[in-house]
Amino acid sequence: MELINKAIEFENAKMSHMSTSDRVVASREAKRLILELNEVYKKTKDSSIMDLMKRLTVKKKKIEVRLKGRPEPAF
Repeated sequence: MELINKAIEFENAKMSHMSTSDRVVASREAKRLILELNEVYKKTKDSSIMDLMKRLTVKKKKIEVRLKGRPEPAF
């Protein structure tokens, strides 16, 4: 379950004070992790993996909003 550990480590990483290129790399890494987790989820149907994918997707969207130069939407 090295993949899950990498995903959790990515989720817990601080994303403040990143350069634009760092944000691009982080967004791509998030996408890669989500797609790999999805393949595992298809086989196991483990709800904790789905929850992890959802949290990573939220973090990825926040990174992409910052890449586009717009302020984050208020929820």
